[in-house]
Amino acid sequence: MWITPEEVLLANALWVSERANPYFILQRRKGHGRGGGITGLLVGTLDVVLDSSARVSQIFWNFPCGSSRKEITEHWEWLETNLLQTLSIFDNDDDITTFVKGKIQGIIAEENKSGKPQEDEDPGKFREAELKMRKLFGMPEEEKLVNYYPCSYWKGRVPRQGWIYLSVNHLCFYSFLLGKEVSLVVQWTDVTQLDKNATLVFPESIRVSTRGTEHFFSMFLNINETFKLMEQLANIAMRQLLDNESFSADRSLPKPCKTLKNVSALKRDLDARAKNERYRALFRLTQDERLDGHTDCTLWTPFAKMHVVGQMFVSNNYICFASREEDLCQLIIPLREVTIVEKADSSSVLPSPLSISTKNKMTFLFANLKDRDFLVQRISDFLQRTPDRPCGLNTQSENPSPSTPPSLPPSPPVLGLGEMPQNQHYSPSLPTAKKGLLQIYQQDVPEELGPKVTREKMKEESWNIHFFEFGRGVCMYRTSKTRELVLNGIPESLRGELWLLFSGAQNEMATHTGYYASLVEQAMGKCTLATEEIERDLHRSMPEHHAFQNEMGIAALRRVLTAYAYRNPTIGYCQAMNIVTSVLLLYCTEEEAFWLLVALCERMLPDYYNTRVVGALVDQGVFEELTRECLPLLYEHMQDLGVISTISLSWFLTLFLSVMPFDSAVLLVDCFFYEGIKVIFQVALAVLHANMDQLLSCSDEGEAMTILGRYLDNVVNKQTVSSPIPHLHALLTSGNNPPPEIDVFELIKASYEKFGSLRADVIEQMRFKQRLKVIQSLEDTAKRSVVRAIMTESAFSIEELEELYVLFKVSRSIIFVCLFYFIYFFTQLFSALAPWSCGLHTNTLSSRLFRLLDQNKDSLINFKEFVTGLKEKPKDYKYYLRMWAKEKEPKKESIKDLPRMNQEQFIEMCKTLYNMFSEDPMEQELYHGIATVASLLLRIGEVGKKFTNNGSKKTEVQLPPAVDALQPEREDSSGEGGSGQSLVSKALAEAQLETPPATAAGSDEEAKDDTSVSSYSVVSAGSLQCEDIADDTVLIGCASGDAVDRRRGSVPDADWSITFEQVLASFLTETSLVDYFEKKHDIQSKITACKSLRAVERQISTSSDLDFSLNTH
Repeated sequence: MWITPEEVLLANALWVSERANPYFILQRRKGHGRGGGITGLLVGTLDVVLDSSARVSQIFWNFPCGSSRKEITEHWEWLETNLLQTLSIFDNDDDITTFVKGKIQGIIAEENKSGKPQEDEDPGKFREAELKMRKLFGMPEEEKLVNYYPCSYWKGRVPRQGWIYLSVNHLCFYSFLLGKEVSLVVQWTDVTQLDKNATLVFPESIRVSTRGTEHFFSMFLNINETFKLMEQLANIAMRQLLDNESFSADRSLPKPCKTLKNVSALKRDLDARAKNERYRALFRLTQDERLDGHTDCTLWTPFAKMHVVGQMFVSNNYICFASREEDLCQLIIPLREVTIVEKADSSSVLPSPLSISTKNKMTFLFANLKDRDFLVQRISDFLQRTPDRPCGLNTQSENPSPSTPPSLPPSPPVLGLGEMPQNQHYSPSLPTAKKGLLQIYQQDVPEELGPKVTREKMKEESWNIHFFEFGRGVCMYRTSKTRELVLNGIPESLRGELWLLFSGAQNEMATHTGYYASLVEQAMGKCTLATEEIERDLHRSMPEHHAFQNEMGIAALRRVLTAYAYRNPTIGYCQAMNIVTSVLLLYCTEEEAFWLLVALCERMLPDYYNTRVVGALVDQGVFEELTRECLPLLYEHMQDLGVISTISLSWFLTLFLSVMPFDSAVLLVDCFFYEGIKVIFQVALAVLHANMDQLLSCSDEGEAMTILGRYLDNVVNKQTVSSPIPHLHALLTSGNNPPPEIDVFELIKASYEKFGSLRADVIEQMRFKQRLKVIQSLEDTAKRSVVRAIMTESAFSIEELEELYVLFKVSRSIIFVCLFYFIYFFTQLFSALAPWSCGLHTNTLSSRLFRLLDQNKDSLINFKEFVTGLKEKPKDYKYYLRMWAKEKEPKKESIKDLPRMNQEQFIEMCKTLYNMFSEDPMEQELYHGIATVASLLLRIGEVGKKFTNNGSKKTEVQLPPAVDALQPEREDSSGEGGSGQSLVSKALAEAQLETPPATAAGSDEEAKDDTSVSSYSVVSAGSLQCEDIADDTVLIGCASGDAVDRRRGSVPDADWSITFEQVLASFLTETSLVDYFEKKHDIQSKITACKSLRAVERQISTSSDLDFSLNTH
């Protein structure tokens, strides 16, 4: 490729001259291409270890370089043709150098102008590394390199120094040390574990585990950066397996101010994604929020009368602040609330201050900003793009898109909504659109609950004081004081408001006014699998609560669940969602409950409620790991009983709402919306710790489950002012001595005291590790299920089916990029695995087979159909004979219902068989057999035609151009192939089929010649012109070349046809054909060959590639 001209020191000892002229010299690097002895080995080792070409001696200009002789030769020839004559007119070397540099830079500019923008952003050194990766590992151009690092790969006990290449889909390593080559390719989708550890054997290394092997890499210059990038790429691969979506680069990233050395655009993309994810998780923002930048600053806190050190974050819709000390202060300012942004006067006490005022009369003062002017300009730009009023239904996050929900099949409208106007399912005048169900069904408080009511009012007063000091609404200062109030319990009157605030749902609801109402009208009345499941579970959602013992509560729950299932069909509906949503409806309006459900399912509990509850399984694994670290003795015993995996799933999916009394569990929901998932882990660990002695004495799983069930059933909230609600788990309490009650506040306090050191970032790290295991385990389970389902219908063994599934899965993962190319990938697999190769007809045969297997005509086939196409369960000819004998049985679809084969289809079959038999050891016997069968079938067809139309003759018509275009290209051949084709042509010609009459323009002699040739032999000279027919092959009955040319325009006889039974019976008369099709083939060897195909391509490509450099004096 052409590179920007640069000065180099040419290494005479390390380079060999290939060509030269007065101005240019072409040199080849030693150690590449043709051996080079010990010098070549040393040079190759240096190039791999140092990732450079050690150059010494005179100064030269290096502008094109190439990895293959063909590429560099093209550049050399261009220089000689276009520049040599022009350079001869210059008088001095400086003018020559300037002219050549300008010419080369112009060529590079033209290439970049027509190239991809993504590639233009990558520095030259990185592009060289990407080309080198593709050459070494046989990667396609679509495979993008993210970054590469020097490291050591431990092969046995010996470290091999080389380079690790991290691409979007693969981890690759290459080392070349003194002639010893080590090459490794691992797909990210195969990774089951990724660890960074330090041991005596492997000091500060990274372990990459797959299903069968472990790989260790060490000696990194920056191991933390490398490991984080590996985590990101593995996480993207797991997301592809989970969502069946391909990776796509973020095209909206800002251009870098300067070119970063050896950093690709994809690396910047991934770094930006990681920062965005941390930013959104920290401040509970929506998925479409993109961090623009962050800077160190201080924030004046009027409640503490001090400046708090931290960082300011600016994104497209928010200005946020987080203190350096955790829980000291956090602030979220939506740009839609901002009224004034102004620069205050700087002073020695308050340098570079910035004041931001909001609609609710709050002013925030930031100081110590490094680049205040630029920051103000960025905020102003975002403010100009912020709408003055909340957005309507048309604006929404990119993932998923609620503004354009997928269309669902119509169904009769849902009955039971009598209070609604006709054809309207939701109205702002509904009671549940204004209040929560708890306020609607509020009952008089008994006198004995008077002290509790007083305490509830004291909580409300404490929050009102907090609002006065720290602000109220989305711009409230969030401090450790806020956390204390949440842990003491949120008053019922403020619960809905604060849930919306802490979860971030309030921001999303404010920017999508009217969205829920519109979505309900679109979703209600549709009939899907999700709506059917929702209807079944409606009356199982908190049936003990009086709010859901009437139609109003049930109807509200139906609308919220149906609207969300319509918004996000990927999740749809999961059984635990009804319990959580019913609790949300008690304290919130319908719209508020809907947006809280969105926050839960899409941000706070990711992947919890999809079809495979992956998120809950991941957190179950995290909980087991935390139990092993915090309660090691109990963990070992519980693992033996298998209890942890059983209990934790229901705890996490419903946030303890299904296993704990409602008044107690709702306090955990308070903490969850403020602190996140760490509270659920803390409480779960605290429950196990409180019951440790009893659990250690358990002998079986049932006893342990009973102990935990009784404990949770007796966790009570002694401060609640609501009437007691019966809990289903009360049935577990038996005997006259029920277990003692546990105060839920004491349980929460104990969880913070014993396990409060849990950090959100540590939990996310543990989630990543468990996600690898869970998704790979689900993939293995899916593979076993599929194989088990089709093994009885396939002739392959279980091991062979599993290997085929892996190959099919890899191709299937590519299909999601573009479904149009599925036939192409099917053809590739068919060519590699099928026992019959048909030369140029392989694509034709595979396309026919694909259409045959694609029964529903959606241009896709499943694994079962794919395996059927390769090899069905063997059925001998007696099976078909028995089918033909059952003619008197009731009519069922069978092979007798297959359409008859016409003459044109018969021609195509003969051509395919001829190509299939080429290069077979029994080639001549097979050609003779097919010639005999073809002759027999032709005669059968002629006899059948006489019975159908009494031998009536048809007039010849001209062959349409489309048929001519389908004829295969002609190839010259000789020897056995040509003689074999002659046998086929001879058999076709000797059939003596009926001929068409002579045309009026022809002479009598020509008509006589025509009558001596069968109509099919005419076709065999034209349509059946197989590619291996030799030039000197003479077809029987062809009088002259002119006659043949005339007959090329004829078409097959439309009345001629044969049945499948006749074809099969004719084939069974030839032993060679029967043996060929009944011969057993080893699919395992073909699978191995298919897997190693990439390695073979790499070896072929590298064996002819050399390292060249073109220089000018």
